[in-house]
Amino acid sequence: MPLGGRYSIPGRYAWPVWLRNFHVWRKLMVPSLLGNFGEPVLYLLALGYGFGRMVGRVGQISYIEFLASGILCSSAMTAASFEAMYSAYTRLNVQHTWAAMLATPLGVEDVVIGEILWAGSKALINTTAILIVAAALGLVGGWTALLALPVALATGLAFAALAMIVTAFAPSYDFFMYYFTLVLTPLLLLSGVFFPLAELPHGVVLTMQFFPLVHAIALIRPLLAGTVPQQAWLHGGVILAYLLVAGGVAVWLFRRRILR
Repeated sequence: MPLGGRYSIPGRYAWPVWLRNFHVWRKLMVPSLLGNFGEPVLYLLALGYGFGRMVGRVGQISYIEFLASGILCSSAMTAASFEAMYSAYTRLNVQHTWAAMLATPLGVEDVVIGEILWAGSKALINTTAILIVAAALGLVGGWTALLALPVALATGLAFAALAMIVTAFAPSYDFFMYYFTLVLTPLLLLSGVFFPLAELPHGVVLTMQFFPLVHAIALIRPLLAGTVPQQAWLHGGVILAYLLVAGGVAVWLFRRRILR
């Protein structure tokens, strides 16, 4: 329902939803931020310096630099997905926060888009922490690394929109394990996070091109190395298409689930 009985753009009033979630997160901000810094350090030290000594270099960069960009992208994916599934489902079915918000002039599209925006923001917070760690370890090649943050935000928003579709179908928390096992884990292992995509069979490489994580890595990896990505418009277009299409589908599904 539009505020004040006037026609409005769908999602125009998503900001209060984002702000509400931010204020709740702020109460646990310190332990959350510590975790954001601790996890990438463990990955980079254990895999980057440990396994990296055996691997050496991957193309023009060291393995730990290769890994840092992959972890940054995968963190955007997992952080946004977790927030848009487990946390959003809790607010929907357990805490009944959505019901309270929908009792106000906010519409379903405002709440769904607000949740997507907040999940994308959580992805940005995580990736910013990882970028700071990478810079402190000397794994950033130049100022272009700052451009990785808007790419990470867009990636988080795209995966948040996809995760909200899953949440729209979820009857319980257990349902999310199917998505993590059948979708997110294969993307994590087969999109070039831990090893070059070109080393995989051609069919796998071709299939992965249809998913946004590969395109996020194609943008962020050169940016962290201090170079300009090739075909940036194509990679960015795929991520944006996922965000717009999945976001629209998520809004439609939640309208059916809540208003039926």
